[in-house]
Amino acid sequence: MCGIFGVGGHPDAVTLTHLGLYSLQHRGQESFGIVGVDEQKGPHAVRSMGLVGEISREHLTGTVAIGHTRYSTAGSSTLENAQPVLVRSRGGHIALAHNGNLVNAAELRVELENGGSIFASTMDSEVIVHRLARSPASAPAERLADALQGVDGAYSLLVVLGDTLLAARDPRGWRPLVMGRLGDAVLFASETCALDIVGATTEREVEAGEVVAVHPDGSVTSSFPLERRELRRCVFEHVYFARPDSHVFGGSVDRARRALGRRLARECPAPSADLVFSVPDSSNAAALGYAEASGLSYEFALIRNHYVGRTFIQPTQAGRDAKVKVKYNAVREVLEGKRVVMVDDSIVRGTTTRGLVALVRAAGAREVHMRVSSAPITGPCYYGIDTPTRDELIAAQLSLPAIAEHLGVDSLGYLSLEGMLESVPGGPEGFCHACFSGDYPTPPPVDPDKLRHGCGC
Repeated sequence: MCGIFGVGGHPDAVTLTHLGLYSLQHRGQESFGIVGVDEQKGPHAVRSMGLVGEISREHLTGTVAIGHTRYSTAGSSTLENAQPVLVRSRGGHIALAHNGNLVNAAELRVELENGGSIFASTMDSEVIVHRLARSPASAPAERLADALQGVDGAYSLLVVLGDTLLAARDPRGWRPLVMGRLGDAVLFASETCALDIVGATTEREVEAGEVVAVHPDGSVTSSFPLERRELRRCVFEHVYFARPDSHVFGGSVDRARRALGRRLARECPAPSADLVFSVPDSSNAAALGYAEASGLSYEFALIRNHYVGRTFIQPTQAGRDAKVKVKYNAVREVLEGKRVVMVDDSIVRGTTTRGLVALVRAAGAREVHMRVSSAPITGPCYYGIDTPTRDELIAAQLSLPAIAEHLGVDSLGYLSLEGMLESVPGGPEGFCHACFSGDYPTPPPVDPDKLRHGCGC
């Protein structure tokens, strides 16, 4: 999912960007990076694997900066794939930070390679960098618009060309991107919580298909050079990815999750239960909503170790399994002898959930009723979530009773697709729900190896 943050026109742009990335850590934990652009010294980059950490301020200065926290969906988890990208071209330096996934990156990459381009990474974002370098347009916003023509898929972008900061969002608006102000400076972030940490005021969303340019003199211009498409905002942002203290797609994440929980309680009641608890932290608000609507007491039955990252966004299954074992512990005094409702926001592969149910059983729970505040995930996402094949998705392989048996629960209930879409702000229209419904707005990505061997099937 990745987190991006940018500042234009502030003397301490690098420090602000560094702080903003801490608030976007939940969106990516594999690597982080910052590019600062100084009028005198030019652009410099710092990139590192792992969580956001300390950076050297000696060389990283400037009034323009962009930053990135990475969660890989295209390209391996290596330092060469860390962002922001920083390159020097005949038209000057290019820095880019990307949140999303390009569905036609393989075709574009082969086309560029056939034209002589040499790629330094395996990530899809580098396709846009090469197209920027080749663009004949002179004005920065026009160069970006030109580079994005024919690029399909999900992208929220921050780009620095020279000393101009650019922000862009794909025509379907899959991924969030907001614009804020801090004095005379202009800021961009994946979520509003990152603007809050630096004391900035949220001004508005960058609209789908929009390119915003922050010029060196502080002026801001906007254009809509990309063909508008039907809105396809990712509903999973409200369900799981975004922080509850953020506003995304024009609505409160916390309010959305409480509404999802209330609807879940109405659709999937558990009348014999004694209490409700969440799988912390992303399910806390949904569990509160479930407790509110059901009249059951809300308890803290699972304790999370906050020094361990999010399990679902670990890049390997081995990493996810290991993280479950050290991330949670059950509170026996809450669970022993009780019939409990365990609320989670989603079940993807099922491995984390099965381990948690075993923890709850071991702590003495008499009955465990699993409730999920989203619909069953039955298809892969091509737009920025790491669910590449149906084989990895438990709801695509097993029936509801078989899933319940596999997880070891007494009952299992998912929120309906209709209930999920009606619970989020601005719903039910304008959201992407392809991983739940199979309604994909684009063809699936093509295998790049087939393309290189002359087969585009």
